[in-house]
Amino acid sequence: MEKNFKRTLVTSALPYANGPVHIGHLAGVYVPADIYVRYLRLKGEDVLFIGGSDEHGVPVTIRAKKEGITPQDVVDRYHKIIKESFEGFGISFDVYSRTTSDTHRQLASDFFRKLYDEGKFVELESEQYYDEGEQQFLTDRNIRGECPRCHAPEAYGDQCEKCGATLSPDELINPYNADSGNALVKRKTSHWYLPLDNYQPWLEEWILNEHKEWRSNVYGQCKSWLDTGLKPRAVTRDLNWGIPVPVEGAEGKVLYVWFDAPIGYISNTKELLPDTWETWWKSKDTRLVHFIGKDNIVFHCIVFPSMLKAHGDYVLPDNVPSNEFLNLEDDKISTSRNWAVWLNEYLVDFPGKQDVLRYVLTANAPETKDNNFTWKDFQARNNNELVAVYGNFVNRALVLTKKYFDGKVPVCGEFTDYDKGIIDEFVNVKGLVEQLLDQFKFREAQKEAMNLARIGNRYLAETEPWKLAKTDLNRVATILNISLQLVANLSIAFEPFLPFSSKKLRDMLQYDSFQWENLGSIDLLSPGHELGEVSLLFEKIEDDAIQAQLDRLARIKKENEEANYKANPIRKECSFDDFLKLDMRVGTVLECTKVPKADKLLQFKIDDGLETRTILSGIAKHFNPEELVGKQVCFIANLPPRTMRGVVSEGMILSAEDNEGKLSLLTVAPTAKPGSEIK
Repeated sequence: MEKNFKRTLVTSALPYANGPVHIGHLAGVYVPADIYVRYLRLKGEDVLFIGGSDEHGVPVTIRAKKEGITPQDVVDRYHKIIKESFEGFGISFDVYSRTTSDTHRQLASDFFRKLYDEGKFVELESEQYYDEGEQQFLTDRNIRGECPRCHAPEAYGDQCEKCGATLSPDELINPYNADSGNALVKRKTSHWYLPLDNYQPWLEEWILNEHKEWRSNVYGQCKSWLDTGLKPRAVTRDLNWGIPVPVEGAEGKVLYVWFDAPIGYISNTKELLPDTWETWWKSKDTRLVHFIGKDNIVFHCIVFPSMLKAHGDYVLPDNVPSNEFLNLEDDKISTSRNWAVWLNEYLVDFPGKQDVLRYVLTANAPETKDNNFTWKDFQARNNNELVAVYGNFVNRALVLTKKYFDGKVPVCGEFTDYDKGIIDEFVNVKGLVEQLLDQFKFREAQKEAMNLARIGNRYLAETEPWKLAKTDLNRVATILNISLQLVANLSIAFEPFLPFSSKKLRDMLQYDSFQWENLGSIDLLSPGHELGEVSLLFEKIEDDAIQAQLDRLARIKKENEEANYKANPIRKECSFDDFLKLDMRVGTVLECTKVPKADKLLQFKIDDGLETRTILSGIAKHFNPEELVGKQVCFIANLPPRTMRGVVSEGMILSAEDNEGKLSLLTVAPTAKPGSEIK
């Protein structure tokens, strides 16, 4: 079906204002959205880019209570940090507002009230966890307990961060209030629900039949939800932080954050364009595109469209190009564990290198599967691609023009067949990049843009104008004219991806702006046009800067291990008389060797103060036998002999094992004599 749109409305997921944003957010949502918006603007299309902070999430109340401040204090702090971080990375929102604004509060209330008055909700009673000591119902995130899957002791009510399982509070073993530590009881409460099951037939037709062009991960997750069968979903919550439910008798209840937050796209548009916002949200010739991470697919493809359908006045999303997750150094990014690269800290640690991170995150974009960010790859892509390919070509073309033609674009002579082949190559790049961007394939599109620089490097390397300068300056003029046109093309091709570098390059070319339609042109710079000051477009990143980041992560990892370490549960009690039966002694290791054909066994010869004895111990994977000779170890002396691998073992070496399986040998000071009893 042909779709004729006059304008494009682009939204990006609203980040929770309970902490800074990190590279996972940037890679998954905001850089792709910004690339797309900048591309549409270059084409001269009518586009709006809407962003804002989600300020009513439960994590906000948890942080506020932990810090002893109000939720508003929390969101005020982080809204500012998040907004400044996005500005620092050139995320070019037309508006970046917040869900605590008066405009949003009113619009969200009106939205709920319209659906309520039209009977679009159902009121249901359910049992939910309640803390009698604190006298409050708890949200999923406030509840902790033992994970039923991996038995981690502190899983959240919605997810176990150790094994990644999605949970409900009812599944937790021995649930308790994460804040107070109190055990929980079930208590009845009433809430309003959006009956998603009523919209299932429509959703199946709209998504599964009409939007088969959506990314496979998006389409697949939607189909999975629909195949399982949709159920009513609560739109209100027992909480004291949020937008009050605008219904008499609903004191102590607020709009559930998943219902409240997406309405923020609408309210933020209204805040920007109070007189014309409805054109962007209610005209059928508006194309709505949501950029989100995979954890938000169900909300933006099933829940929010059902809300819009129930309301009846709004356009529906035409596409939802969701990304998967980005890991950090082969580990899941986690805000609670501080395992992240925070954008506000990156701007301090790597000033002027916003485009480097934009480039690397796009090159590693998790478009169809989870991907990984490493600092070594970050350094390699900067040094080997941005510096050695893109920056190198630009610098050579401009410096040679300064040297041989006083910094002015030379007159182009007659093209050779080789020149024509090079021109054809970079003229064709426009179509390739455009096609990929239209399909939301940003990683491949950036790769094609970089091919322009590779073409340029190859052209200069093969024509060698510096060698021709003494014998054929006219030929040099043609080569450099073509090279400069290619440089100008690079400033267009990379504008959506690397806006800061493209601006710097245009300044060096002394050219204000180019339009997307100019990409592929061979006459962007007229003969005689004077270039500006030449400087390096990109700089090498040295090893010490990368090592500093790796050291930081190593410290964080160690701190997390120390903070989160918990010993294995205590075994069932034994009698004191049973304990006294064990004869534990000190022995000196005289010899220690590996047992042939036994990966786990070490063979000890021990001086026990009376004689020498042989003990076998399954600790070979943890210790080098040579290092143990001479140690004063602890062992059990009165166990019955046991034959293993043809060797009689006369006791048991004692060691300490943590809950991760790491062993430490129990030793005593050298002053303890062999045969000393352990009491």
